[in-house]
Amino acid sequence: MSGAPASATFPKNARAALANPPLLKAIAHIEETLVSGRRRAIDALPEFEALRDAGRDLKAHTLAHLDLYLEAFERKVMDAGGHVHWAADAAEANSIILDICKAAGARTVTKGKSMITEEVGLNAFLEGNGVRPVETDLGEYIIQLRGETPSHIIAPAVHVNKEQVAADFRRAHTDLDPRRNLDEPVSLLAEARGVLRERFLAADVGITGANFLVAETGSTVIVTNEGNGDLSQILPKTHIVLASIEKVVPTLEDVATIMRLLARSATGQEMSVYTTFSTGPRRPGDPDGPEAFHVVLLDNGRSAMLGTEFEDMLRCIRCGACINHCPVYRSIGGHAYGSVYPGPMGSVLTPSLYGLETSAHLANASTLCGRCESVCPMRIPLPKMLRHWREKEFERHLTPRKARLGLAAWRLLANRPRLYGLTTRLAAWGLARLAGKSGALTSLPLAGGWTKWRDLPAPEGGTFRTEWAKRGRH
Repeated sequence: MSGAPASATFPKNARAALANPPLLKAIAHIEETLVSGRRRAIDALPEFEALRDAGRDLKAHTLAHLDLYLEAFERKVMDAGGHVHWAADAAEANSIILDICKAAGARTVTKGKSMITEEVGLNAFLEGNGVRPVETDLGEYIIQLRGETPSHIIAPAVHVNKEQVAADFRRAHTDLDPRRNLDEPVSLLAEARGVLRERFLAADVGITGANFLVAETGSTVIVTNEGNGDLSQILPKTHIVLASIEKVVPTLEDVATIMRLLARSATGQEMSVYTTFSTGPRRPGDPDGPEAFHVVLLDNGRSAMLGTEFEDMLRCIRCGACINHCPVYRSIGGHAYGSVYPGPMGSVLTPSLYGLETSAHLANASTLCGRCESVCPMRIPLPKMLRHWREKEFERHLTPRKARLGLAAWRLLANRPRLYGLTTRLAAWGLARLAGKSGALTSLPLAGGWTKWRDLPAPEGGTFRTEWAKRGRH
């Protein structure tokens, strides 16, 4: 998705997701897999909190000197025989990559999993210019067949069940035996592996993202659980890395520090299955590797975040922990957000990249419960930044009219303590009478958005102010 999300679609998408039982059943597995796995992995690492502090400080230092480290990275890539290209926005990144593909005579490119290529809409752009992109990560391959975008940044097909995958494979792989058994996940995996093996061998260019860019060595690093990332790099003659500028870190030792946080926070593993360092093209004597190595460094709004209240968002290492623990995401899934980046991190990042006017609803897609910040390995203050966006939404008159009227009424009362006290006492009395013996309200004027999905507990006694006053007298 290279275009901005449509803010008005979020409420509609959320309602549709809440009425989609297969989706809700699929994303319910996040708790028993990613969330519980993270908990076990962290419990087994006593120094995890100290590592979080180190990771936060490391990234903060890098952002404070981002220009110096990016220039150092560029020099090292060039010293190793590679090429570095700077892209201000999605259109420029796509154009650079297409030119490299044309120079290589590419008709097919294989792609490792990359949220940045999703951000710039690379697949659609390449297809529109005669180059066929093939996703090789299993989850990405599935959603490519389905014509969808990822619903999660580390598990792109988390919203799909195996029966849906089987149906997609039968529809797409028409050259295979229609009577084949696709009832088990292992058979689906074997079929995808067989189909993709041919694509790897046919590819002229391989495209990957990067989890890290190492200024010390000019290396790019990808962290995966499938061998597709490596095959996308070493088999084609040309390897293109597309990465955003905040992925740079000073040294290899810094990579090691953050690596101890990344997999544990993302999937509950101590380490991912594959951690691959790429430094330039193939050298004399190397058994494999590309003949040409290109790195495309994308800004796309990130430099504008430096020095603002949203700079801390650039510490994000894309582990997905905030998404996995978000009660809103786990109620509606990722596609409801209408953005490449869902969940709390997406609700902060998307307005920064595309503008608040197109994504104002996302700042409100949060209970501000604080779970996202409590699990973030980089200690990013996500609730604080969501509140900043809500303030800006209100200042720019983007808040829905009903909400603005409600806040205006609240301000009127809050600035008049006596009127506030009288109104809240009357409201508590009235709500208690409406609830009756049940103690809960199943419907309430002006609060249908709440009572449609859950009961509203009625006040059990006086207001906080009256109870406080009583205690003060004693």
